[in-house]
Amino acid sequence: MREECKHFQSRTYQSGEVARFCVLGNAPDQPWSCPDGCVTYERRFADVGWSHGTLIPAPTQPEPVSQVPLDDRREILDMASEIVNAVAPDLIAERRAALDAQAKKDRQARRFWRRNRDN
Repeated sequence: MREECKHFQSRTYQSGEVARFCVLGNAPDQPWSCPDGCVTYERRFADVGWSHGTLIPAPTQPEPVSQVPLDDRREILDMASEIVNAVAPDLIAERRAALDAQAKKDRQARRFWRRNRDN
């Protein structure tokens, strides 16, 4: 991966595992390679407000040998994306309903305490 791209991110977890990925999801073979001639590549100019760990990054693990061709992997990722996109509106609606119910309870509690405070 092009680590100098502004869309590249790397995270190290407590277990020592390192995740390297494209924030835009444009690298189907993450973390080993970006697509040739990536149209969203932008060179990172500054790391303002970032906290950096050690100066020596953990080495990238060797790319595993895959039995599945790249086009098939892209199809699998596209199918997974379609599943997520089909379920997401329902999940968002459920979360919004839960937040609305909580807000209603909070408003009722405030009215109760305001009413009793005036007495």
